Amino acid sequence: MNILYAGTPEPSARILQHLVSNNKYNVVGVLTQPDKPQKRGKKIASSPVSVIAKTHKVHIFKPSDLNEIAFVDKISSLKIDLVIVAAYGKILPKWLLDISSIMPINIHYSLLPKYRGASPIQSSILCGDKNTGVTFMKMSQGLDEGDVIQKHAIGIQKNHNKISLENDLCSLAINNIDNVIDGLKTNNIYPVAQKNDLATYCSKIKKEDSLIEFNSFSKDILNKYRAYYEWPGTAFFYKDIRIKIDEMYISDIDSSIEPGKIIKFDATGLYIKTLDKAIVITYLQFPSKKIISSSDAFNAYRDFFV
Repeated sequence: MNILYAGTPEPSARILQHLVSNNKYNVVGVLTQPDKPQKRGKKIASSPVSVIAKTHKVHIFKPSDLNEIAFVDKISSLKIDLVIVAAYGKILPKWLLDISSIMPINIHYSLLPKYRGASPIQSSILCGDKNTGVTFMKMSQGLDEGDVIQKHAIGIQKNHNKISLENDLCSLAINNIDNVIDGLKTNNIYPVAQKNDLATYCSKIKKEDSLIEFNSFSKDILNKYRAYYEWPGTAFFYKDIRIKIDEMYISDIDSSIEPGKIIKFDATGLYIKTLDKAIVITYLQFPSKKIISSSDAFNAYRDFFV
């Protein structure tokens, strides 16, 4: 089974590692995003998928243009049974979707047709869903509109954030991908069209989405903190300074003050009123400063907050 794999981040690299470790598969090429500067120091770094491919001596493609003639010619010369995509980061052109002898499949982290688009994991947490899952989908040119090959559900736990839920979804995908590939190879799986009238969409997250509104219910603020845990994080403005929240929880502390006002501030945390209860910030970060505990913040910024 010859596979062209397309992916970029760490969870996608885990799936690639599974594929290259299975002697039933021959990963003939890996498509990933071009090397980019790291956040600090601007050192150029390869994607996690690229690192795994290099370790296993798989040919790596990092085109900036998927319709570049040299790239098209090289890929077209390969004998490809399956194109497997997991968080690659770009929409594949039609010629690349048509190149496999069996089909192109995408691993999408939602139960399609719910949460088509760029941020399904964050959206499921933001909306307070009880369940989400992995959908193996036959790729089409529409946005996550292809026929469903298989769906597998997982419960969303109260302590799940974007990173931990993504890790669990990745494990769920790895646990089921062999069955999907075997079924497609033997024609024992028949993709089913999605019900488009049930589709919902989620957009790409922007940095400004990190700001929280205290005139909201505490659970919604906590869900936003969990959903944006990796990036862009959650933050609020106080005295015109943007302060990032690194850890928080909900308190039932009783107060009649208006949302956004500080109920109290001590070594145990910064207590801020919400629409119904309060959030307690136990770790925070000022601009260009290190993350500090509420205890350290109380010692250093007591006059600022009080």
